[in-house]
Amino acid sequence: MVNSAAIDRLLADLKAEAARLGFGAVGIAPAAEDAARAARLDAWLAEGLHGSMDWMEARAHHRRAPQGLWPEARSVIALGMSYAPTTDPLALADVADRARISVYAQGADYHDTVKKALKALARWLVDAARRAGLGDAGVKVFVDTAPVMEKPLGAAAGLGWQGKHTNMVSRDHGSWLFLGAIYTTLAFPPDMPGKDRCGSCSACQDACPTQAFPAPYRLDARRCISYLTIEHKGPIPEELRKGMGNRIYGCDDCLAVCPWNKFASAASAIRAFLPRAELAAPRLADLLALDDAGFRSLFSGSPIKRIGRNRFVRNCLYAAGNSGDAALLAPVEALRADPDPVVADAAQWAWVRLTAMPAPTSAGA
Repeated sequence: MVNSAAIDRLLADLKAEAARLGFGAVGIAPAAEDAARAARLDAWLAEGLHGSMDWMEARAHHRRAPQGLWPEARSVIALGMSYAPTTDPLALADVADRARISVYAQGADYHDTVKKALKALARWLVDAARRAGLGDAGVKVFVDTAPVMEKPLGAAAGLGWQGKHTNMVSRDHGSWLFLGAIYTTLAFPPDMPGKDRCGSCSACQDACPTQAFPAPYRLDARRCISYLTIEHKGPIPEELRKGMGNRIYGCDDCLAVCPWNKFASAASAIRAFLPRAELAAPRLADLLALDDAGFRSLFSGSPIKRIGRNRFVRNCLYAAGNSGDAALLAPVEALRADPDPVVADAAQWAWVRLTAMPAPTSAGA
């Protein structure tokens, strides 16, 4: 028979240890399937709104519920780590010669930082459960690289709610949380699910530059700049390129305008996520000049490294084409003959856009 008092004490100690390790939010969700959550996933996939992210469909049976991935799981420990920005993520929107990198990618790779803390917490839990006389606890840790629905599970665990932009919103941390999960064989009492507090607000929907939200709480990844700049491998559809502006890796617009961000504090963000100086406001001309070795060197330890030089330079060329900055013609011209056909296509598009600009008039004209 389960010792409920021992479980309750362990849970209280677990939440204290999670806070010590840097998690600003922690809650418990059941590991069993939630029929409504699974149905929403199935409908989203059936409409093809996941784009080319085929792995989401291939392992949908694992995503439907934690027990679909690991039948022995009894509880999900959902955790959030703040990466609240120190500056306005929209500040570079109209700075033509600079590129915009999503806040989450300006510092250290969150996969490494969050997973390290998750593993430390999981080890602590195994030891603490044994000391409490609860036997050998099974644990598995996940952060964004497995078929785990972190956002719905976070909402079910009371970390916050999935806003109309489909991302997690917290009353304490706004839209700035990295999510992770620990599946465990321990049967912890679940927390109350998060209550939706978006109300009539449509700020995130209105801010999207490519109209990626067909309806509140629904995302068409095929139109999302984060998907296009990170996951999409080929040429980006021409009708979406202008809307990308100078965003070259991810997009923060729908997150940045959320009114709940007023409660988020950069002081609570983990130090590893603070922006590297060279990534806070990089010059497009410098980024366009990167070869493979230069790209790997610049983005060592960064999540940006995952997309490779060619996809990254492709994104920078779309930003150059949108810049209206004639000073970028030379680096764009140099890439029109790039060995990668997608890069060359993007360079040609940018070159046409920049050469079509009206010639500057003289001061006395």
